Amino acid sequence: MSNAAVLSAVLSPQELQLERGLQVQPSPGRQLALLEKSKTQKPVIDVERGLCFTQSFKETEGQPLILRWAKALLHYAKNASVYIDENQLIVGRAGKPGRYGILYPELDGNVLGEAVRRLPQREYSPFGISKEDAETIQERIAPYWQGKTYHEALAKALSPETFALTYNHDLSSRFIVNETSSFRSSIQWVHDYEIVLKKGFLGIREEAAEKLAALDPDSPVDNTEKRPFLQAVLLTGDAIILWAERHADLAEELAAAEADPVRRAELAQIAAVCRRVPAHPAENFREAVQSQWFVQMFSRIEQKTGTVISNGRMDQYLYPYYKKDKDAGVLTDEQAKELFECEWVAMSQFVDLYLSETGGAINEGYAHWEAVTVGGQTTDGRDAANELTYLLLKSKREFPLNYPDLAARVHVRSSRRYLYEVAETIKEGSGFPKLINDEEVVPLLLSKGAAFDEAYDYSVSGCSECRMPNRETYTSPCAYINFAAALEMTLYNGRMLKYGDEVIGLQTGELAQFASFEDFLDAFLRQQTYFLRHAFIQQHEIIRLRARHFATPLGSSLHKLCRESFLDLHQPHIPGGIDLGYFEYIGYGTVVDSLAAVKKNVYEEKRFTLPDLRTALEANFEGFEAMRQFQQNAPSYGNNDPYADEIARLLDLKALEFTQKYSRELGVRLDLRYVPFTSHVPFGKVVSATPNGRRAFSPLSDGSSASQGADLNGPTAVLLSNFETKNQGYNERASRLLNIKLSPACVKGEDGTEKLVRFIEGWRDLKLWHVQFNVLNRETLVKAQADPEKYRGLLVRIAGYSAYFTELTRDLQDDIIARTQHESL
Repeated sequence: MSNAAVLSAVLSPQELQLERGLQVQPSPGRQLALLEKSKTQKPVIDVERGLCFTQSFKETEGQPLILRWAKALLHYAKNASVYIDENQLIVGRAGKPGRYGILYPELDGNVLGEAVRRLPQREYSPFGISKEDAETIQERIAPYWQGKTYHEALAKALSPETFALTYNHDLSSRFIVNETSSFRSSIQWVHDYEIVLKKGFLGIREEAAEKLAALDPDSPVDNTEKRPFLQAVLLTGDAIILWAERHADLAEELAAAEADPVRRAELAQIAAVCRRVPAHPAENFREAVQSQWFVQMFSRIEQKTGTVISNGRMDQYLYPYYKKDKDAGVLTDEQAKELFECEWVAMSQFVDLYLSETGGAINEGYAHWEAVTVGGQTTDGRDAANELTYLLLKSKREFPLNYPDLAARVHVRSSRRYLYEVAETIKEGSGFPKLINDEEVVPLLLSKGAAFDEAYDYSVSGCSECRMPNRETYTSPCAYINFAAALEMTLYNGRMLKYGDEVIGLQTGELAQFASFEDFLDAFLRQQTYFLRHAFIQQHEIIRLRARHFATPLGSSLHKLCRESFLDLHQPHIPGGIDLGYFEYIGYGTVVDSLAAVKKNVYEEKRFTLPDLRTALEANFEGFEAMRQFQQNAPSYGNNDPYADEIARLLDLKALEFTQKYSRELGVRLDLRYVPFTSHVPFGKVVSATPNGRRAFSPLSDGSSASQGADLNGPTAVLLSNFETKNQGYNERASRLLNIKLSPACVKGEDGTEKLVRFIEGWRDLKLWHVQFNVLNRETLVKAQADPEKYRGLLVRIAGYSAYFTELTRDLQDDIIARTQHESL
């Protein structure tokens, strides 16, 4: 047997389960029964949220926006259907039984009709919809929003030059300088759940009522700014309390009709819990979990947050309730785990619906990032891992579901037990947890104005980002920038093959003018700067317009600085807040490898000229395979090779210099990030063949990972390239998403766990922000493409989240297969 065959014979636990023909692990429990009912269902659209908001907004025109939003929430709470799933212990859903998504017509009402027609058949993340609901959308929802949406307002505000880089004529994305604010009303966010657990919404309401009574009746500011804010806090509290009460009513009705005494008692307990929380402070673990879920779920009803509202540090704010009940002997670990897993199933049934083709393409595979953060440090800098941390890790190992997204914070004092259990969880093969490095994140947050206790207490949010509840205040979605398109415009003098003779970028000159590599590199950097210029112009308009279109009375009710300043969280600036935005560098490895190949083969080795190379690129290398091999074998990023890494560091530096100079004009910090979600796939579909040997319209490199198959010197070299290409003297930087694909054989057994722990420690000591792992055999992925029914439960790591492999497009499946599989650590 060959070495490759021996290696592939070692399967991860997930692969072993699937090869045996099991779709779920053979352990008992209500949570598995709940999961099986909806796990691989095609999601359906529920129209009630969209209809309720439309009805309410029609009635409140002319009123302050935050008050309109709160009234819409109350209208929803009064009129929307409530459901309790059979055998479920944690209640609160915003749609029909099974997997569902809800509508946000305030975002995409201008495209609702066409989007609904195409959703069931579209290639990525399809949704079903009934004929009746489709008619409701087309006749009762969509007409009201025509001409009123943020998307339309933003398009009108952009200059012709910025528009050309952003949109096609029908306002679909060009995937060049891509705005992300029109398919979500906020970037990823984390609430202060603790205030609800400790005070309840009655306590929050009481404080708001006292402030409202104390307003000066003659003050114009109090009457026009503070009063609407406080009224919105009161109405929002009323709404979520009413919503919980309606669940209590339903539980009592179901209990009265229930023949099974065990289920009758469970429904009676559900009713009692919903009568108490989230109105009152939680008194025990069961109430705390239910209260947190009501907040989490009502947040999804309130607005479409990019990547969904995250769950924060559940092992910290729930721990006092867990410990109290455990010490009192009224809660076991299995009971706590059952409650968590009932919540995980409820999370999985809500599917983040992107009507926008752009949003759907960037967030493929029903993407979700409701991150649960474990580990890290306490507010005084001590190791924070506790018994609830380990219970959450155990749940992730044992429960076969890609919800919730699990993020493990790591620092230099993380215990051996913690690192070992994290490594064992990674070895399961489902892509959890992703790792976030306190040794990088905390110092950067401190340098940006955070206090020590705030920085130590950050929560992972979204794909690989972080948030400091009660201190961060920036919610405007930011740009994803296709710098491989900038490279193509350098080669074609401002044009792209996809868009014909249209001049979209700068006309930096014909190729014959570039006498040296420095000339060619300078032309590319001018295109890079041009893209950044227009991304920042975009952001200026986004910041200006969003507060006119979106409000978040629930999010504002839970934010200390908003309550103190009487300002909605979506306002451009909240006094005392830290405004941390970003822009994404998409196609980093593709661009670096292309520039290195041009430098090596065109200017140093003189194997061919730039015009010769462009001829090969126009032909997609057909008939030019020898040239393609030269380009592919040039020095590449991800191999700890200074030749390529120096180019990568320069590109990073120039982007940092730009944002350091100009982001403050916007009143925010726009930090450089390398977090693609799945945008490297649709972005690649507009970029023709590139000088690194990449074929036309195939995926770009993802995040700060190497180009597909280019990292030949092992995973440690990938880490070192990441380290060497960071410009440590700048703090205008944030997450670098890094994917590592390992064979199960290289982490097999105790020795494999120890090697993985040492690798994690090396990553930590290099102060890299993020890393995540796929521990799967390439052969399994290929089999899953050929036999999707057998492998429908196969989970893979994408970009900060895990998804079912068989629910991905062929392009994204191929991209994951093409990632280098490392056989040793």
